[in-house]
Amino acid sequence: MAAKPKLYYFYGRGRMEPVRWLLAAAGVEFEEEFIETREEYEKLQKDGSLLFGQLPLVEIDGMMLTQTRAIMSYIAAKYNLYGKDLNERVRIDMYIDGIMDLKMMIAWAAFDPPGEKEKNIDSIINKAKTRYFPVFEKVLRDHGEDFLVGNTFSWADVQLIEALFMLEELSAAVLSDFPLLQAFKTRICNIPTVKKFLQPGSQRKPPPDNRYIETVKRVLLM
Repeated sequence: MAAKPKLYYFYGRGRMEPVRWLLAAAGVEFEEEFIETREEYEKLQKDGSLLFGQLPLVEIDGMMLTQTRAIMSYIAAKYNLYGKDLNERVRIDMYIDGIMDLKMMIAWAAFDPPGEKEKNIDSIINKAKTRYFPVFEKVLRDHGEDFLVGNTFSWADVQLIEALFMLEELSAAVLSDFPLLQAFKTRICNIPTVKKFLQPGSQRKPPPDNRYIETVKRVLLM
């Protein structure tokens, strides 16, 4: 029996949470090793496990993979979540890149000082509603299918549903003007593997708190 993928990261979301969502959506069980100290991080560097000296790190299929986008591309291809041909793949890639830009804005806002954080969150919500949500509302309307690409569940759907949850944590009514995205969220949440990941006790991580932020700063000398 093949070993479970092993994820090396902080106990928190950051750049690893999209990987957790993707593995969970694919129905793949995984293990985690949480980095708590600078010494643990430096050991991974000395072992040569961190290609560019950066986390996240995923051990899978005998490989030590770094760089979030590369990790997710491999997982998506391995578990048939990357479209059926190049035409579908390039559209998935376009959607993924846009979604990741939006999610990284949210992730970095957690590290802002209090006054600036609220201002940035307001800006992120505004960008989501004026730049990103209209795109996906149109994609769903024009495409006329349950999923973003083809009529098959892909990692673009996984990344978008994660982004919707992140934004609803910032503003509960953020989707109020986007009925197709609301319906999309309901559909994806009813996929058994996604539904399971959303249940209490799963490996889904909570929003960034002070402990997570201080751990990241301490380990990375920020």
